[in-house]
Amino acid sequence: MTSMSRTTEPEAAGAAPAAARTVPRRRRPSLWIYVFLAPTVVLFGMYTVWPSVSSLVYSTLEWRGLGLERSFTGLENYRRLLTDPLFWKSLWITLLIIVVTVPLRVGAGLLLALVLNNPRLPLAGLLRTAFFVPVVATTAIVGIVMGFVLDPSAGPINEVLSIFGAGPVDFLGSSRTSLWAVMGVHVWKWLGVTLIYWLAALQTVPRELLEAAETDGAGPAARLRHVTLPLLRPFAVIIVVLTIIETMQIFDLVVTMTGGGPFFSTLATEVYIYDTAFGAARPDLGYASAIGVAFGVLTVLLMVVLTLVMRLAQRRQEQR
Repeated sequence: MTSMSRTTEPEAAGAAPAAARTVPRRRRPSLWIYVFLAPTVVLFGMYTVWPSVSSLVYSTLEWRGLGLERSFTGLENYRRLLTDPLFWKSLWITLLIIVVTVPLRVGAGLLLALVLNNPRLPLAGLLRTAFFVPVVATTAIVGIVMGFVLDPSAGPINEVLSIFGAGPVDFLGSSRTSLWAVMGVHVWKWLGVTLIYWLAALQTVPRELLEAAETDGAGPAARLRHVTLPLLRPFAVIIVVLTIIETMQIFDLVVTMTGGGPFFSTLATEVYIYDTAFGAARPDLGYASAIGVAFGVLTVLLMVVLTLVMRLAQRRQEQR
């Protein structure tokens, strides 16, 4: 018993320093986690948290954005916003852009992805690249170039229309066609992104299931309807939400193509916020911040409602 105590005491005495040495080793990974997370946290705070908090504070002020002269007005900017016809018009234009372009992008992207995902299709890689090239082009450059392409006097589109005895059409100078022209360019430029989303989703469809369905006598249409599309349904929710968020960020394309005109026909909400804060003869940063806060809240509500509706529809479909 005595010998055992003699042998265990040194071991216990040696175990304590060993345990003490293991504690810092276990803490080292957690410290490195904080070190690697620090840049992300700092940048997120600088470019997301701080502007959001600042916008909330500025929205309660009457402030031109220049100088120290400012006064607290509480919710006055939000009351003004409710009776501002330009704000509601810009909101309607933004909603119209979403309603028109998102189904086009999602539907056309899915059709293209189904075609380009065929391994027997020649030059599939080249065609994928061709559809993705407009995505990497700078949006401001695309907007300026499209201004020349759609020019009513010397643009190539009007040159083609003149061959058939039509035109010239002032696509960007008329309030009846300017918004549709901007939406068409937007769909063309960003279709490649939606195409990539769908191509990535199609890679998750097990080829064994398609081969088994083909063995059972299912044709291409039946395999698409009963195998491919049901497996793509979860990805549709994510792709629609991502496409809506991208569509709401149409500021640079509108500014370079029309500047919000003519006669406010392309005045998206982002453009109206910019014009109110910096472009007006008398800048009003406080009111522009109130518009930005309201637009952000409406965007979050739209995303939440859309996600809930699509998940509810998905559950009902699964229960059938």
